[in-house]
Amino acid sequence: PYKCQECGKSFTVSSNLSRHQRAHAAGSATDPAPAAPRARGLPYECQECGKSFRRNKELATHQRLHTGRPPFQCGHCGKGFSWSSHWERHQRVHTGEKPYQCPECGKSFSRSSHLYRH
Repeated sequence: PYKCQECGKSFTVSSNLSRHQRAHAAGSATDPAPAAPRARGLPYECQECGKSFRRNKELATHQRLHTGRPPFQCGHCGKGFSWSSHWERHQRVHTGEKPYQCPECGKSFSRSSHLYRH
């Protein structure tokens, strides 16, 4: 666990602690940090990690990451996913589907990012 030295709040992920500490810094008169999330039009804040969102629905979707119970589960191997798009992408591991083909050499890839890297 990562603990904030200023307020004592604990986080399981170091980047969440960093984001939280930036929020403390934004309140400091000596630090010209960016405006607080609410001032930038992000009124919905996750109480678990401090990340802010423009819409309540986005916050609700994000909060699934903290529950430990991903809503999308693979029927083949049981792996869980917080996002349907990640579940869909994972299915290619089992099907062998490679929908992204290089126009130069014909090699196929399961992810567009792999084709781009190629």
